[in-house]
Amino acid sequence: MGGVCSRKRSQLVDEGDSLEASPRFSKTSSLKWLLLSLPRTSSDVSRKGQGEGPGRCPSLMELCVARVCKDIDKYSSFMMLPRDLSQQIFNKLVESNCLTEASLQTFRDCALQDICLGEYPGVKDAWMEVVASQRNSLLSVDISCSEVTDSGIDLLRDCSSIQSLACNYCDQISEHGLGMLSDLKKLESLNLRYCNCIADSDIKYLADLTTLKDLQLSSCRVTDLGVSYLRGLLKLTHLNLEGCPVTAACLEALSGLASLISLNLNRCGIYDDGCENFEGLKKLKVLNLGFNYITDACLVHLKELINLESLNLDSCKVGDEGLQHLKGLVLLQSLELSDTEVGNNGLQHLCGLRNLQSINLSFTLVTDIGMKKISMLSALKSVNLDNRQITDVGLAALTSLTGLTHLDLFGARITDYGANCFRCFKNLKSLEACGGFITDAGVKSIKDLKALTLLNLSQNVNLTDKTLELISGLTALVNLNVSNSRVSNAGLKHLKDLLNLRSLSLDSTRVTANEMKKLQATTLPNLISMRPE
Repeated sequence: MGGVCSRKRSQLVDEGDSLEASPRFSKTSSLKWLLLSLPRTSSDVSRKGQGEGPGRCPSLMELCVARVCKDIDKYSSFMMLPRDLSQQIFNKLVESNCLTEASLQTFRDCALQDICLGEYPGVKDAWMEVVASQRNSLLSVDISCSEVTDSGIDLLRDCSSIQSLACNYCDQISEHGLGMLSDLKKLESLNLRYCNCIADSDIKYLADLTTLKDLQLSSCRVTDLGVSYLRGLLKLTHLNLEGCPVTAACLEALSGLASLISLNLNRCGIYDDGCENFEGLKKLKVLNLGFNYITDACLVHLKELINLESLNLDSCKVGDEGLQHLKGLVLLQSLELSDTEVGNNGLQHLCGLRNLQSINLSFTLVTDIGMKKISMLSALKSVNLDNRQITDVGLAALTSLTGLTHLDLFGARITDYGANCFRCFKNLKSLEACGGFITDAGVKSIKDLKALTLLNLSQNVNLTDKTLELISGLTALVNLNVSNSRVSNAGLKHLKDLLNLRSLSLDSTRVTANEMKKLQATTLPNLISMRPE
């Protein structure tokens, strides 16, 4: 229990019954009663140990918080409580979905630092009065997916210490609400993703937020004009414009933001013209250009971004020739090339990227021949080869990558023979092999991969209940998919020891929904996603 709460406890006991008459705290009970109804010392609490698990005894603080939440209707104000205690009570009520508009009133003027109500039901302008009552103590606010309007945002005007504000999916916030934000001189993070009312004319109100470091504007109606208002935000390190109707012309304004380390332009209207402005963003570590219209000509302007650690070119019109401009990006850890025109010849330019940990080559022109070059990237932990041109031969070439933790061979044509290679990947946490050629015999090569938390063997139509028996020892599994197979109700008994399982997909098998429900009710209570359902 925190020192503040412990100190207050001793003070309250000394004050005797004087607190019982205080209408500011409790309708029927005093803080003294609340604390004295709990264990007087922590010795018996700690006796059973502080580790996680069913045998763990809760701390005094946890007992206190739980008791208050249970009897929340008895209290009218927590203003006299230490802030750390009232903050934990608030967080617990939100976590348990028990906070109401009425119980929220008990937190008025409590000097809370964090109000996280993202996706919480019923949040509206009336709630913002209590939020704003925290005044200068308030550091972060999340009202994402709420009905809060400009009027509610305006109430935050006096909360001048706010550093982080998240308003994702708040469709009723416009320029009037954003205009108030200029008073928040300490604001460092602003999240306005999917705020459909926000357009170019509204962005000009952000120009004075010179302390901003993180700005999220994905899927807003912001164009190149709106981005031009951001040119003075020189401390900006993270900018997300995913899904905004911007073009490469916006890069002229962004090129002066020398502090940028992360830029997301996924699903925008970026063509090659104007991409020369990337050259000024020397500090960039993360660049997402997926689903744009850029070609190899754009990649020429990325070769000087030597600090890049993550580059996403998903579904762009780049090919082998363009990859030569990436060979100097030796700090790259993640490279996304899915759905591009990259083939085996282009992979030679990647052989020197010794820090590369993740590569996605799904739906490219890469074949088994290129796997030898991939095997030279010894730091790889994640490889995605959802590609019908990859077979047992290509998989065999990767067996030296013993550090792999994620291997996606969803559409690859892997047979039981190739499945023998899985034995080399002892550290795998996720494996997808859904090409249709694996049988129970191939699953024998998977049964000893004890670190697996995700296993997808769907589409392998010859798998039977024997497969469920073979994987019954993979007790770390959280997600299992054996859809489109010959698995039946009789095989479900083999899953009884997979107590960590939360998602089980057995669509298009001989398993019935009733038997799945029985499995959940009697054996696997942690299952939250089941198919058939």
